[in-house]
Amino acid sequence: MEETLEFPDLLRLIDERSTAFRAAVASAPGLDARVPTCPEWTLSDLARHLGEGRRAWAATIAAGPAATAKSAPQGPAAPQERGALVEWLAEATRELLEALREAGPDRGCWTWWGASQSPRTCGAVARHQLQEISVHTYDAQLTAGAPQPLPERVALDGVEDFLFTCCATTAAWPHRPAVVDYHATEGRSWRTWLSADGARTARLPAPAAAEPGAADASLRGTAGDLVLALYDRIPPDSLDLEGDGRLFDLLQAWEPEE
Repeated sequence: MEETLEFPDLLRLIDERSTAFRAAVASAPGLDARVPTCPEWTLSDLARHLGEGRRAWAATIAAGPAATAKSAPQGPAAPQERGALVEWLAEATRELLEALREAGPDRGCWTWWGASQSPRTCGAVARHQLQEISVHTYDAQLTAGAPQPLPERVALDGVEDFLFTCCATTAAWPHRPAVVDYHATEGRSWRTWLSADGARTARLPAPAAAEPGAADASLRGTAGDLVLALYDRIPPDSLDLEGDGRLFDLLQAWEPEE
């Protein structure tokens, strides 16, 4: 299995996961069903969030590297009727994919992440869009009563994307320095260092992944379960947790200011 997903793979998987999201919306008992993992939202709210967000990112990508803020979503508002809503979601995906194809992976793009480990490029946007869509597809499938595991390739890339994009920062870690490991049972591991210099993550070679006592805490599970834990869909202690489990609570509660 490749180490990272290439741009064409990201686009194909965005389309695939978006199709799965629409299938969950189409099969759910009703659009007013509450989303268990986002209890403040109905399925209709979740669909509107996903569609408007993809349109906003399509407009942001199209605005080019000189854009200084995220663009407002373009196009019609989300319809209330289910069939029309599914087609509206499909059009939002088409707009996102067209914008990404037109821009290519290396063009600069406004992003909300600043001093992270992810570049501010359209390729990095595509990588993170895949994860947002994939996690929300899980939300929709759960609401429809038929949750499916995240595809392995998506999930393996998703652990690294989350740690590089959402966790990495130059803002000072406000607690004692710590080292946290994440181990996917598919054979990939990552280490995050937390200190006054911020948070940084690196992928671990296999021998280092087994080094005893190197981390203050670690999580082990399938890559899919690691992604769901990182996105607060399942509790960390539902995985194989070793060491100081309070570190994961502190990480979830941390809102660094750059």
